[in-house]
This record gives sequence, C-alpha cells and structure tokens, in this order.
Amino acid sequence: MKIIIAGAGLVGERIAQSLDAEGHDITLIDRDAETIENASNELDVICYLGSSTSLDTLREAGAEQADILLAVTDSDEKNMMCALAARRLGTDYTIARIRDPEYLTQGEFLREAIGLSVIINPEYECAKEISRVLRFPNAVRVENFSKGSAEILDYRIPKDSPLDGMSLQECRRRFGIKVLVAAVERADRVQIPAGDFVLRAGDKLSIVGDGREIRRFFYAVGQSGKRVKKVMILGGTRIGVYLAELLEEDGIAVTVLESSREHCDELCDLIPHARIICGDGTQDEVLLEEDISGMDAFVALTGNDGDNIVTAMYAKRCGVPKAVVKLEHRHFSDMLDGSSDTMVIPKEIVSQQIVGFVRAISNSAGWSSIETIHKLAGGRIEVVEFKVGDGARCLGVPLRELSLRSDVLISAIIRGEKTLIPNGSTVIESGDYAVVVAPAGMLKDINDIMDGEK
Repeated sequence: MKIIIAGAGLVGERIAQSLDAEGHDITLIDRDAETIENASNELDVICYLGSSTSLDTLREAGAEQADILLAVTDSDEKNMMCALAARRLGTDYTIARIRDPEYLTQGEFLREAIGLSVIINPEYECAKEISRVLRFPNAVRVENFSKGSAEILDYRIPKDSPLDGMSLQECRRRFGIKVLVAAVERADRVQIPAGDFVLRAGDKLSIVGDGREIRRFFYAVGQSGKRVKKVMILGGTRIGVYLAELLEEDGIAVTVLESSREHCDELCDLIPHARIICGDGTQDEVLLEEDISGMDAFVALTGNDGDNIVTAMYAKRCGVPKAVVKLEHRHFSDMLDGSSDTMVIPKEIVSQQIVGFVRAISNSAGWSSIETIHKLAGGRIEVVEFKVGDGARCLGVPLRELSLRSDVLISAIIRGEKTLIPNGSTVIESGDYAVVVAPAGMLKDINDIMDGEK
C-alpha cells in the first residue's frame, strides 16, 4: 500500500519504521530540513521537505494516489488540515493524531466533517495502558482484546515461585486455571512454548485469559498482591490528567506532583478530585514529605526519561510496591528490564495501533478482519486478534485436525461474552474472535495460521 506520513518526529519515525517493515511504500513529509535529513539517513523511505498542509507538497508526495495518510505532526490543527486536504485530493483513508481533550469530545463530528477514518491520541492510550497495569500490579504490562473480554499480560516469575521448575502441563494439572502461556522470554531468547516447556525464575510470561481467571492464577501462585488504592503521579502532563480521571473512576486516590505553579492551578480545575502538590518531585525531601512510602503505586510521567527512571527507583527503595515509568527512548529500557516495573512508550503504543489498522485495510477482502495487534518480546512476537468470517479454512474443524503452522498458537477464542482457552476439540465458528500468537509480521489473514497455500 502507498502510505504518506506527515510529521517525521518520534511518533512519525517509529510508525514509518514499522510500516516499512510490513513492506509498504512509505513517503515521509516534514517542514524541518534537519529532521528530514536525519530521517532520510536512517530510514529506507521517500522523504519530502515541505509543509504537510500544502496542496503542492501533498500532490508531490502522491496524495492523489495514496491509500492512507497519517497526520502526526505536533499540531492538532495541522493534522486536521492535512487530513482534510488529503481526502479532497483523493487519499482513501486518513488518520490524524489529535491530543487536545476539547477536540476529542467532538470526535464523531470531526470524522464526518474532515473525513477522518481514525483519530489517535497517544497520551490517552498510554493512560489506559497504565490504568490496566494498576489493576494487576504483579504484571509488567496488560493489554486487552474484544473491549476487555480477554486480556494478555506480561508477568516475570520471581525467585521462590512455585512455577520455577514446573512444566506448563503440570501447571495446568495442578492449578486447573483457564489461562494460557502464549510466549516465554528467557534472557535473549523468546519462544511460543509447548506443554512440556519447563518454566524458570526470571522468565517473562505472556499470559492470556479473562480477568477473573488471571486473578485466580495470581492467587494460586501466591502473587495475588495488594489492591492499588493510592497512587502518586509525577508530572501533570496530559497523560497524568487522563490517568487521574481513569483512576478516580475506579475509586483510587490520586496525588499529582507538578513543579509549575501556573500548571498546578490548571490541574485543580481539570482534575478537581485529585490532590495537587506544587513541588519538584525529583527531590527526595518532597517525595518523603508527601508520604511516598504510603503509596501503592508510583507513576513517573515527566518529559525527562532520566528523571522518570531515577524517581521510580527511589520510590521502590521507599517501599512502593509498583512503579510505572513513561519513556520516550527505548534504549533506556535496559535499566528497568528484569524488574517487575512497567515501562510505557507512547510512540510504540500508537505504532502498534496503526499497524493493526493498515493490516485490516490491506485484508478488507479476506476471510477475516484484524481487530487488534499487540507486540511481545521487543516486537519479535505478535498477538493478533481476528474476527473470523464465513469462508475461513479453519471453520468447523476441531483444532487437533487442522493443519496448523508449527510456529503459531491459538491462545484464546472469544465467543459472545465467553473467553475460551482452546484445546484439541475446540472448533472455531464464524463470528468468533480468535487470538493468535505468531512471529512478527506473519499474520495478515486468519488463513495464514494454516500450512500450505491459502
């Protein structure tokens, strides 16, 4: 597909990398000469210097023949104008990054007036991911499928866990819990495990199931954990505002630390039920004065990766059970890798969403539609949720009788309000949502799970 990306910043660059890896024809536009030069040197894509709201620039970039335009500049207004212009020139689908909460309340109007196919908001999506993690504080990451009917979470096995030295078959027999281990990351290796795979302390497991069964799993392995009731947020950013609203809906008490007096006044109006503290949260005396040791979770959301990492480490030293760190640059993630703490990288969350949308469009004439895609193990493994339609080759046949590829795993089937952890006798029906684990980039259609030609 021919895809134009307007905006070559961190988000645009990450999306370009992901879509280029998917084999699409990518054109990148930015008005900053240095940014475009850097992108041209680092990416194997076509780069244009110019304004993304200019009709001439869009024509030169091929908007009249483009399948998709992604507007991800740092300006909501420019993104909307760019998307509108591209639609008028003939681009089939347009996606715009819109971050201002006031615009987001008018989402349906904007879709109709501008012709937007999708509105993306990295900050809100990031806040949702953090709120999910705080529901399962022993997890490293939590994602959901079919609007929450099933969930996948990353969990690192601690020392002295009953899981250490136990095979997956033995785990199922002993605990009788309806969850499935979709992937295991051990050191630098990642694999989709068979039943005889033996777990070890330090392994990072990707577990699929519904929320109730996942809670039963944590209880069975002695990791039920304390429910999060009090959260401290460092940084009154957009993510912090969205997160405070989501946590307050769950009855969680929120304290926000923000160094700007002017911004603190704004926060008091935006999130009136939160406790707003004006102070430098990177200073230990401020954190101690605001009772950091009494918190159930600490979330670092400043614009400085170093400050976020250091304050999160300090919070853990003060006895806070759970820390969440927002990062802009993945190379800092090694500092936290191996711990039970959670890292969120907004541009990767958005990139994942975009890849799923593009694959869904590419396969619009196929036997299934892609609903969500989640990346595991640094992007080496994907969990893809398909809505299965009539004509798919896997319909009506027990899984044990299907000629499935050796490197795929059907980890869950969602049928109505039920989440099924499949076994050999399970049959996929038309209308089901099938959650499939496979190496990255392999699955474009549900028929790709089968051996041989489609």
